Amino acid sequence: MAKSTKSFEERMLEMEKREQESLAKARRYAAQKRELKKRQKEVENRKRTHRLCQIGGAVESVLGVPIEEEDIPKLIGFLKKQEASGNYFSRAMGKGSASASDSV
Repeated sequence: MAKSTKSFEERMLEMEKREQESLAKARRYAAQKRELKKRQKEVENRKRTHRLCQIGGAVESVLGVPIEEEDIPKLIGFLKKQEASGNYFSRAMGKGSASASDSV
């Protein structure tokens, strides 16, 4: 009878060991998943930064002078005014509902 009790104890220890291994494996997978999401966000941020730098460079090339920080609100105001006046900026960029505005 003592032999069968030991067998249950051994089986229980084995199950606990497997459970701990599974939990450790799940933690590793969770850490890998977090790292992958972090890398994806870094890539997206680099792409966004690159795009914003290109836009700023394009604006500066048209103006022929560097844009200073105090010029940014003026630029934003100008673009908003263009949009309010008739979505000129959106239409020039090929964005928004230009076809609906053209049919009016």
